[in-house]
Amino acid sequence: MDNKQRVLLIISGGIAAYKSLDLIRELNRIGIGVRCILTENASKFVTPLSLTALSKDTVYQDLFSISDENTMGHIQLSRNTDLVLVAPATANIIAKMSCGIADDLATTTLLATDKPVIIAPSMNVRMWSHASTQNNISVLLKRGIKIIGPENGEMACGEFGLGRMSNIEKIGATLNNFFKTKTTKATGKLKGRKVVVTSGPTHEAIDPIRYITNQSSGKQGFAIARALQEQGASTTLITGPTQIPDPPGIYVKHITTAEEMLQSCLDCLPADIVVCAAAVADWRMKNKYSEKIKKEGEIFSLELVENPDILATVAGMKKNRPNLVIGFAAETQNLLKNASIKLDKKGCDWILANNVSKESEVFGGDNNQIKFISKNKIEEWPVLSKEAIGEKLATRIIAFLKDNKNGKD
Repeated sequence: MDNKQRVLLIISGGIAAYKSLDLIRELNRIGIGVRCILTENASKFVTPLSLTALSKDTVYQDLFSISDENTMGHIQLSRNTDLVLVAPATANIIAKMSCGIADDLATTTLLATDKPVIIAPSMNVRMWSHASTQNNISVLLKRGIKIIGPENGEMACGEFGLGRMSNIEKIGATLNNFFKTKTTKATGKLKGRKVVVTSGPTHEAIDPIRYITNQSSGKQGFAIARALQEQGASTTLITGPTQIPDPPGIYVKHITTAEEMLQSCLDCLPADIVVCAAAVADWRMKNKYSEKIKKEGEIFSLELVENPDILATVAGMKKNRPNLVIGFAAETQNLLKNASIKLDKKGCDWILANNVSKESEVFGGDNNQIKFISKNKIEEWPVLSKEAIGEKLATRIIAFLKDNKNGKD
């Protein structure tokens, strides 16, 4: 391989393995060299010869191959690269990575590598949502492994849901972004920090087709996650339903309800910083209907109960409380008063208050105006793009961490 950026592509045994051919083409197109490890099960979907033809390099398969070990042993394979990419990453190889199992060339190489690792999961929706898989994913995230996808869509088995491997262009863009920002991230002011950002609305089911929600677009939370990631932070974005594509290089966990968002936040702890930018529905149905509600009269009442308070829960933790917990206050009146009350009531460190009345066009819009509130100061920021708000917040977080290594603002 020449001096261009190099990726060791580990292809595990899922139906999406056939996409590895297009993935190699895409990586070559954007100037990234590829060397492949093919698992035994993956070889049932794609041949070593086709991978060799596209990668223009040897394809490695057998841990105990004398010729392979003589030319490029598994230790050298694990180190002689800039990045290890597992695509597709099946539930099986994810479980092995989580447990540190090394029973073939792919898993032995993964255990031996000292380079960054990114995985692109691909599996049936039920396998992806299974508690074991989600626990394994949480373990990998805590170790600093990056995750691309998966995405919603129709699967080879005929089911529809979350589990499809991310499209080739998105994987390519993520790797391209990784290499482009490698120098920046290596010197980024948030390098080594773990950040969790919540974003978007939640949907609380009334019956199988109706739900309680709000008009949040998720743009502000996504912008904050990108800004923090660009400063070198290991960033997880937990988002309710939005129309925004997953940002490259950030692990995105898709949830629907407030209870799911809370559990996802807790699963991501410990973390250095948590930014609760999501517009979580305050209430959910006490008992949701299993069938569609039919009209039976002019007046119909819904019995609601309060949703869990994610911001207060995280801010009030006795163990694993983040160094900095930041909340948002979306108000239509008495902005400063209501936001200041929220700061005291929730126990968080900062509140970013914004006016979300209809005339403000904040919900769904590209701009925002923030009143920054801490226990010691109130500061009005000018009208800025949501991207600029994210960058300004990242700068403020960097300054806080520098000046308050063990304290609070």
